Amino acid sequence: MTEPEAKKKRPDTTRLQGIARAYTESAVLFAAIDAELFTHVRNGAVTEAALVEATGLRAIDVNRLVTCALSMDLLRWSEAAEPVLENAPDVDAYLVKGEPRYAGPWMTFTRPDVPKWFEMTELMRSERGTHLGMYEELTVESAKKYHQATSSIGFGAARRFVRTVDLSGRRHLLDLGGGSGAYSITAVEAFEGLRATVLDLPPVVVATDQYIEDAEVGDRVDTVGADFTVGEFPGPVDAVVMASNLPIYDGDVIGGVVARAFRALESGGEMHLIGEMLTNDRTGPIDAAMWGMNELICGSLGRSHTEAECAGYFTSAGFTSVEVTEFVPGVLSRCTGIKP
Repeated sequence: MTEPEAKKKRPDTTRLQGIARAYTESAVLFAAIDAELFTHVRNGAVTEAALVEATGLRAIDVNRLVTCALSMDLLRWSEAAEPVLENAPDVDAYLVKGEPRYAGPWMTFTRPDVPKWFEMTELMRSERGTHLGMYEELTVESAKKYHQATSSIGFGAARRFVRTVDLSGRRHLLDLGGGSGAYSITAVEAFEGLRATVLDLPPVVVATDQYIEDAEVGDRVDTVGADFTVGEFPGPVDAVVMASNLPIYDGDVIGGVVARAFRALESGGEMHLIGEMLTNDRTGPIDAAMWGMNELICGSLGRSHTEAECAGYFTSAGFTSVEVTEFVPGVLSRCTGIKP
């Protein structure tokens, strides 16, 4: 190997420094959302001078914020003869306040947890964790606040679900840990003759009932207040979905939920487990890994699960035609099975 080749392959600290300072990008995103930067740009404040007036920030801080947003590809320069600022496409779709798909509350949902992430070493050495973690002390008020933040992303995933999964001909969907009721509401709107039951913690279903009322589907969706990790499920049903709460629980709990769902299903019924699943060698996706670590922060005993583990929960319960497919690329997978 020549000396130039050796130098080219020599590792340096660039990647590690990027990881070490990754929190700075999160902080900039939060500040931009606080200042409604992207909303102001959409509304015509496309120069720094205009943004100073719109945000009330100092000119130097607008300059700093815009510079970071440009370098993070949150903002871009237009291709006009005299370039002005414009939002990146995903920013324009989801971070303009007042738009139907506005996801600002979801993006800042875990912001209060930030200090605990920097206490992780102490937590791993001192915390034992509990079955439900932060959910053990959930109140009606905190449940409402939780789902105000998560419902926008939940309904988006639910719309993808009904485009992906054909529930026509199904009569009763059981929605485990359904939260806002997004999957149930969207499913009964999409499939004629389908009814749904959302089973979630008692404080949560108070919030669920409001979403059901707002959607005017109370004649087709009902709720049951209970901890779905214990006890038998109401049945018989012919479809079950459990979405986006996978890392909250360990393998024994998930295996038990899947087994009880199997018992609640009629012969020929189907189950869909949608969650942040790892590849079988646990090298990613990083989002799935981090949601597992988040359970340390939340004080639960949950962890990330691999696709093979999830398939194993299904086969152990007795499901056939078990398969895992991509649901949201790099974020969510869907494990499905049929009860013989």
